[in-house]
Order: sequence, then C-alpha cells, then structure tokens
Amino acid sequence: MNRQQGVALISVLLVMSLALLLTSAMLRNHRLVVKSTAQQLHQVQLRQAGFAAERWALQRLRGADLLASRSVSLGQEWAQVVPPIEFDGGLLQVRIEDLGGRFNLSALLTGGKVEAVTQQRWLRLLALLRIHDPHLENLADAGLVGVSDLSQLRVLPGVDGDLLHRLQAMVALLPKDASLNINTASAQQLMTLGGLSETDARTLVQQRPAQGYRSVQAFVEDPLLSGLELGSHGLGLGSRWFRITVDVALGPSRIRLVSEVELDAKTRGVSVLQRRFLPPLTSGTS
Repeated sequence: MNRQQGVALISVLLVMSLALLLTSAMLRNHRLVVKSTAQQLHQVQLRQAGFAAERWALQRLRGADLLASRSVSLGQEWAQVVPPIEFDGGLLQVRIEDLGGRFNLSALLTGGKVEAVTQQRWLRLLALLRIHDPHLENLADAGLVGVSDLSQLRVLPGVDGDLLHRLQAMVALLPKDASLNINTASAQQLMTLGGLSETDARTLVQQRPAQGYRSVQAFVEDPLLSGLELGSHGLGLGSRWFRITVDVALGPSRIRLVSEVELDAKTRGVSVLQRRFLPPLTSGTS
C-alpha cells in the first residue's frame, strides 16, 4: 500500500513538474510575442514619423519662391537649415539637397561618345577624391547602360564599397541632359570645372549671390575665373531633382529615410521617384 502511495505521489509530482514546464514555456513565448509586437509597433512609429517629415519637406519644395522661379539657389526657403524637430519623445532631422549641384554620372553612361569637357570634369572629380581606378576613369567605355543605382558600378573590376562611399556624396544619376547647377554646387564640384584652386572655389561659394547668379554668363565672367577660359557647357541655374533625408530617433532606435523627388517642369508639382529606408541603427551610431 505504501509503495502504491509513493508511486502515486511521484506521478503527481511529475505531472506538476510537466505542468510548470509547460506554463513556463507558454509565459516565455508570450513574453517573446509581446516583445516582438512592441518592436514592430516601434518600427511602425519610426516609419510613420519619417513619412510625416517627408511630407513636410515636400511642402517646402512647393514653396512659392521655388515654384515661381526657374532658378534654384541656396537662398530659397527649401534650402534653409531647419533645427531638429521634437515629437512624442523622439527627434526628427530633415535635410533637402539639390541633386543638380552634383556631377551627373548619367552623362558618362549614354552608350555613345562622351564630350571631352564632361570627361575632363569627371577625371578632375576622381582626382579630388583620390580615386585612381582605370575602369572608373574610362567609365564611358565600360558599356554600362541603364544604371539606376550607384551600387551597380560594383560590377567593374576593382570597384569596391570604399570607392562607392567616396563617390556617393558627389555624384547623381539624373537625365543625361541635366546640367550642373552653379547656384548650389559645392566648392569641390566647382573645382572640377578646370584650373580653379580650392581657395578660389571656396571664395566663389562664399561670395555667390544669395539668390544665385542671374545667368551662367555672369558666373563664367566672375573675376576669380579670369584666365581659365571656362565655357558654359553643361552649366545651368536650375534643377528639378532633390533628395530628402530624414533621420528619426526614438529611444535607442534610429532610422533614416532617403527620398529622391522631382519637380514637374510644367505643373511644378513634386513627385517621389524613389524612397529607401536604411536599417535601424543602434544608439550612438552616426
């Protein structure tokens, strides 16, 4: 009898242990589900904040001064630096850049003959970036047509992530006939025009009229460019392509939304051409 009672007690204990293990596993799974749901909701909140900031930036690009003018300059409202925006314990930073102020890489990827002026400017840009790669230097001969993203250049021998990283802030892929906007181009971009020193290029940028040059001719006749025999080929005063970069910080999480947009030449409406979310970054990562 005592033996039977002992077996029964052991059986009860085993059943209770199994029940406790099952309950513990259920609770652990429940916690994981709750945590996963919270993380998903957190990411949704980050993305929604990014989209809201993008809409705000698009509204700035619809500003009266830009829509009423055929020129694009850093003195217009869209280009003004905006302090970080606080929201529900988070922080938003929004930047708008004129892509017309960059070297247009599409001019080298037309599949036909590239004009000598464009090729020389490209070589100067590579030299400024300390890039010495024969495949990039002769990009027009690489047979790359229809490139829509800079990462596609990695098919070229020797072109790695480091080279692309150095190029990223200096080039854009725009329609092949897009000109370099001298009203928003950086000093480095101006140095690619030929024979211009870094000091003179920086002075040109500092002395550039707030509302931009009234004509390309006025730019090429600037005293700082005297003697350089700089032509107006490929230069312009306007642009229709912009990049909106939104950095969202909420608690320990970070996310970046990059949107490339275009102004319609006729209606002057703004449309998003491409939108990318970069992966969330850990706190303290830039």
